[in-house]
Formats: sequence, C-alpha cells, structure tokens
Amino acid sequence: MGKLSDILGQNGGDDIRNLWGSTDAADEFGPLPAGEYIARVIAGELENSRSNATPGYKLTFRVLEGEHAGRQFWHDIWLTPAALPMAKRDLGKLGVTSLDQLEQPLPAGIRCKVKLALRRDDDGVERNRVRRFDVLSFDKPEVDAFAPSEDASGGGTSRAATQHTEGANDDF
Repeated sequence: MGKLSDILGQNGGDDIRNLWGSTDAADEFGPLPAGEYIARVIAGELENSRSNATPGYKLTFRVLEGEHAGRQFWHDIWLTPAALPMAKRDLGKLGVTSLDQLEQPLPAGIRCKVKLALRRDDDGVERNRVRRFDVLSFDKPEVDAFAPSEDASGGGTSRAATQHTEGANDDF
C-alpha cells in the first residue's frame, strides 16, 4: 500500500488537502424521473445478459437538455425470437437493417426524443426503462480544431494551424 503523499505529488496534494474540508459529498445518482428527454445515442454494443446470457444490443443515451443534461441511461434490445419484432423496430430507427451491421459502430450524432419510465424490479429497486424513442436528427459531429485537414495532398496540416496561418497577416 502506497502513501498518500506519494500519489498526490511533490507538494503533498496541498490543493486537495485544502479542498477536502470545504467540499460536500456528491449525491447518489438514482434513476431519472419518468418523462420525455432529448438525448443522443453515444454507444451501441453487442452483449449477453448477466443472468441467463440472453443475446442483445445495448444502447447508451446521454441527456442533452434540461436539468438532467449529461446523465446517461440505457436501452436493452434483445435478440431472441420473441423479441425480434421489437428489435427490428428499434434498430430500424437507427438505420440498422441487418444483423451484421451490429458489429459496426453506429453513426455519430443520433439525436432522439425518448420517453422514459420508471420500473420497480422484484427486489424493489427502481430502474429506468425506455418506453419508446424516435430519431429526431443525425447531427454533424463537432469538428476537432486539431484534427488533420482533409486536403488532397495528405500534408496533415491541422485546421487550427491553417486558420492561424491564414490569419497571420491580419492587423489586430
């Protein structure tokens, strides 16, 4: 086991030590309240359920607006004969028309309107459940200012560097 001063750095973590006494502990995150949310699909992954290895596809959503912006919730799409009609409905909304597409990343920027409900499990724990979602738009991904430009020469000049060079002779 290491020493706290070893992991906090040379100054012994003075900033952390000073902030410790004046910082309130964060609240525990419970489920989101039932309602409609504008959210973005940020991931889609093939999975097997923990309890009985049921095959499925898990969507991760991130709330974009309102007091819960930044919070995440999940939607399980089961890949079983009984659930296949619902799976095709939900996956079709995302542009997935064949099972092979599930091995590829989803397009970036899928903005949805999601109706979220609360479900109480047999053990009394409340969890969120996606009742339905509708795709509103496919937003363009934000441009990384430091990503290489897509010029034909393959020079790899970043967009930020190009902007800086173009504006270098401007009078301020």
